[in-house]
Amino acid sequence: MSLIQAENLFMAYGFPPRTILNGINLTIEEGEFVCVLGQTGCGKSTLLRLILGSERPSNGRILIDGVEHKQPDRTRGYVPQKYSLFPDKTVLDNITFGSECCEFNMFTRFSPAYYRKRTEFRARAFDYLRRIGLQESDGAKYPDQLSGGMQQRVAIAQALMTKPRILLMDEAFSALDPGTRRGMQELLRDLWKSTGTTILFVTHNTHEAIHLASRVLVFAKDSRREGARVTLDLKLPERLSGQEIPDLVRRLEGVSHSAEQEDVPEAVT
Repeated sequence: MSLIQAENLFMAYGFPPRTILNGINLTIEEGEFVCVLGQTGCGKSTLLRLILGSERPSNGRILIDGVEHKQPDRTRGYVPQKYSLFPDKTVLDNITFGSECCEFNMFTRFSPAYYRKRTEFRARAFDYLRRIGLQESDGAKYPDQLSGGMQQRVAIAQALMTKPRILLMDEAFSALDPGTRRGMQELLRDLWKSTGTTILFVTHNTHEAIHLASRVLVFAKDSRREGARVTLDLKLPERLSGQEIPDLVRRLEGVSHSAEQEDVPEAVT
């Protein structure tokens, strides 16, 4: 059984309804790294929110291990484009926050079990700090004392701390400078290989998708009035030659742009 299944997925917003996703059918296997490409407004982020469970589709369904999940849970981690850290918590407390909320409530936080578990969580958080390239001393800092790249590293550790089977990343590196972005790409790829987490990564950057993914989905609209569909589903080899990369970039970008361009009306003369 596939880890993620989207069955005849439709999503529309507003009144009258404006269709965003139009009959999406796809399966994602455990351990895949899937990048989702497409122009702005074609439903890439919407797909992530539907898989997360923070939104419900207008029609169709999302299955995780064959089961519908109607709200977010710890099986799915989420890293948004903008940093998701709590400004009033230290780096260490940000990383452990999700795990503590899953295990304890306001009444059980005063039990001996809480303090034992909290020690375990903090040890795991320090391990993630090292894995994302930060020092233990950074755990005592607050988010405003970190660079953008460091904040996003912490956000990834925060999402991985609950050991999700699925990590959803919504243009998570788009606000970073090119050098920091390349470093984050290498970090994420290494984490994927070491943890086996299934990753869905939304991006506008075709080169980034090719560098990161084991599989690329391209979303596009047949016309401006219709919702997006999957226009290309491509598995990528582990290694690409120098000439294969520009050819693949042109193919992916051509698929992404061609559908909407066909719908542009001719100028009246």
